[in-house]
Amino acid sequence: MSEGLFWLNAAIAATFLLAGFVKGVIGLGLPTVAIGLLGLVMTPVQAVSLLVVPSLVTNIWQLLAGPRILPLLRRLWTMLLGFCAGTCFSAVALDPGASERNSMLLGVALIAYAIVGLSKKRFSVPAHAETWLSPLVGALTGVVATATGVFVLPAVPYLQALDLDKEELVQALGLSFTVSTLGLAAVLAVQGNFQMSVAGASLASLLPALCGMLLGQAVRTRVRAETFRRCFFIGLLALGVHLAWRFAG
Repeated sequence: MSEGLFWLNAAIAATFLLAGFVKGVIGLGLPTVAIGLLGLVMTPVQAVSLLVVPSLVTNIWQLLAGPRILPLLRRLWTMLLGFCAGTCFSAVALDPGASERNSMLLGVALIAYAIVGLSKKRFSVPAHAETWLSPLVGALTGVVATATGVFVLPAVPYLQALDLDKEELVQALGLSFTVSTLGLAAVLAVQGNFQMSVAGASLASLLPALCGMLLGQAVRTRVRAETFRRCFFIGLLALGVHLAWRFAG
């Protein structure tokens, strides 16, 4: 193994360890952190390919941790269907080879997500608006996810506005992220970017992600979640500015 390849693999393992740690502490952030940091050393398409297995396994784990899967499916199925539609549209309409543009879009998405998180603003969605808003939010999330690999906007702020209790929200995030990951994996496979060699590398990234998640869950009881959350969003903001500025030209 060449020295360059060794350091690349070490960077990938460290990234997934950190991303899993963040998810363990606050319940989300694995794909956002992983894609953001990996975007510094590879294209977003390569980063998303590595993300598939760790993201899918950790999100299924999060989804199955609660008892309310069926009620959430009945409530959110139009959002999930919208995500699939947005993903399919983006896969056809967007150029997967435009790596610099996608990296800049990733930076913009991270900036927007960080600003929303740091603002601490809480919105509320009226029950009657869910009928048309859920599929729209899902479709927009699918478009953003296919272009950048980050599937938190606008889905996460929307789910936070549905007045779910803590356990329902965590499980709803797991459900949304699971469907998002499966959709992205399907797009990558169709485009030829998720082959057996990539699948093996993605599987190898699962171990550091799980170790980080377990460590984060242990730390969660010792550190104020709000303090960690603020540092997390400040870090994302800095990373997003770096990526957007780096590829703006």
